Amino acid sequence: MANGSLHPDRNPHRRLRWARCAPAALMLLLVLAAAPRATGQSIPATQAIGSVSAAPLYPDPDGCARPDPTRERAFLAKRVIAPKKEAWQDAHGGQDAAKPDVKARLSGWPGQLLVDRTTLPTGDEEFLRRLARDTWRGLDALTDRDHAIPVDHVRFCGGSLEASRVKIGDYTSGTNIGLYLMATAGAADLELIPREQALSTAHRVLETLRSLEAFHGFFFNYYDTTSLERTSDFVSFVDSAWLTTGLVVVRQTFPELWNESSELIDRQDYTLFYDAKTKLMSHGVTLVAGKPVRSKFHYGMLYTEARLGNLIAIGRGAATEDTWFAMHRTLPPSTDWQTQKPHGHEKTVRGHSFYAGTYGWRDLRYVPSWGGSLFEALMPVLALDEHAFAPRSLGRNDEVHVEIQRRYAEQLGQPVWGMSPSSSPNSIDYHEFGAAPLGTVGYRAGIVTPHASALALAVAPAAATANLRAIASRYDAYGEYGLYDAVDPASGAVAHSYLSLDQAMSFIALANHLKDGCVQKRFAADPIARAVLPMIGDEDFSN
Repeated sequence: MANGSLHPDRNPHRRLRWARCAPAALMLLLVLAAAPRATGQSIPATQAIGSVSAAPLYPDPDGCARPDPTRERAFLAKRVIAPKKEAWQDAHGGQDAAKPDVKARLSGWPGQLLVDRTTLPTGDEEFLRRLARDTWRGLDALTDRDHAIPVDHVRFCGGSLEASRVKIGDYTSGTNIGLYLMATAGAADLELIPREQALSTAHRVLETLRSLEAFHGFFFNYYDTTSLERTSDFVSFVDSAWLTTGLVVVRQTFPELWNESSELIDRQDYTLFYDAKTKLMSHGVTLVAGKPVRSKFHYGMLYTEARLGNLIAIGRGAATEDTWFAMHRTLPPSTDWQTQKPHGHEKTVRGHSFYAGTYGWRDLRYVPSWGGSLFEALMPVLALDEHAFAPRSLGRNDEVHVEIQRRYAEQLGQPVWGMSPSSSPNSIDYHEFGAAPLGTVGYRAGIVTPHASALALAVAPAAATANLRAIASRYDAYGEYGLYDAVDPASGAVAHSYLSLDQAMSFIALANHLKDGCVQKRFAADPIARAVLPMIGDEDFSN
């Protein structure tokens, strides 16, 4: 990670371990400590935060590769013990013997590993609707039936559906829950479930949330889905923001739940994360001996998935408009460890002065993300229509990132595109993948994940649809619950995994595409969003 120091007080942002098998959501962006804004000042690489994976909570079944030992040790050293869960496992014969009972707690289970590719619809819209239906079925099935919250992941090791050969990550995060709430609203919009059922599901999730241990109204990064015990000491800014987003969508979709959702939102005081000195949002806080310790690292890059969280904090009045313009578009040219030297100049927007830099690749110029993944670029578009509200900045940048991902895959000789953090066919660990030219440091290329193409439906629908169809037709990647998490275009191997985060992103993106931005419109209608939308439209990344 650009020789960057690893985050000391959490498994950083996005749970980089196999399928987030250790008590954050989402992969790490560039997070900078009080970084200088002037072009003449270099930002040392030691101020950039890298990502480290942790290890699985459970022994790996046959057919699943072992995790990296270093990651496993790091996780075990930090894991918060859940005594009720351990007692439950002991009562069921121990960790391995309890696997069928963990499976039995789920709301459903697939009957077959793969769907016959020839049965998939030939028309584009019919194919996307089929994919949306199957993906929702999986999201709904892979939830704890008692608590109505999604488990983090399921991996069918060795292609088996038998409980003893399956890896179930029966824990969850704020991001998983927030996206599940958004997906529930989308499922009602697509008429995959009756509105009354969606309302009941959302209500049950809110009930579970009210029962969880929280800190200043915010939820910890991980909870066991069986016992509901927290399994993390960290309270993450970005994961909190995605849960808030889900609550916003729920209160806009179901007025009957306005008071319940608003109560949970109003408990959250985002000043917990705001650093007035740097004007940036910190990674979060860690409870140390019962006392909160704020991370010394901040979300310092604009074009990452954390930008939506910054808008929420500003919309809630916990941060000022300065925060939006304090985040880097690119690092200063004098920062020599970034992948390329940016071109730009000092610029003033809405009275805020900052360095407005861009990168270039072939004939395109753009603001980079941290690693060059489509997760960083497009996850915020699940809730925010950036093309409509920020067409000359974020909206255009979204389009360029998709275009470069496509061209970069062609340059690599890959028949499909869409690189983003995901699982991998040949490893139990969760890895970062991206198009290196798009990143400040640039993730490695290789594995393709369908959620990247689903996210791209918002900016390049024809190309994204064709790519999803190509993944489904070329590889053994379509299961009963939709497309699996990742394929290796070089070998044709498939990671037969369903990750709650990635499947929910795919489904919400499909719902927005098929139902005229249904989730985006709900978010935009909320007072939190209305307070900040005028702010993001004034900037132009091209000058």
